[in-house]
Amino acid sequence: MKQQKRGKPFHKGQSGNPSGRPLGARNKRTIALEKILDGEIEAITRKAVDAAKNGDMAAIRLIMDRVLPVSRSRPIFIDLPPLSDISSVSQAQSAILQAVTVGDLLIEEAEALTSLLEARRRAFEATDLEERIKHLEERLP
Repeated sequence: MKQQKRGKPFHKGQSGNPSGRPLGARNKRTIALEKILDGEIEAITRKAVDAAKNGDMAAIRLIMDRVLPVSRSRPIFIDLPPLSDISSVSQAQSAILQAVTVGDLLIEEAEALTSLLEARRRAFEATDLEERIKHLEERLP
């Protein structure tokens, strides 16, 4: 017995619940918290700053996380050769290793770049294999 589909079909770009929450509608909890804190933010902020000045590490961490959030990543500026073939990927990997050894790149940054280079190397390899197979097939009778 064939199972029947339930519900309506999904159409790309159309909400599954068109009568749901409208765009821009705010959460009730957020609105309630804003009403509670209305007019109190300045006093609360002042108290947190005073606690931080008195050595409260939790307050210091809270303020620093808001003022100087932890950077997830940063732009990386490093001279790499143009990636035109597999050997240029190897040269680029050498440049990255050199940048790590002199302290211009963090290990995590080098790992990210090396991962990108590895993907590029695999693309070159796949293209090379495709060309070689095509050439062999042309030589077959």
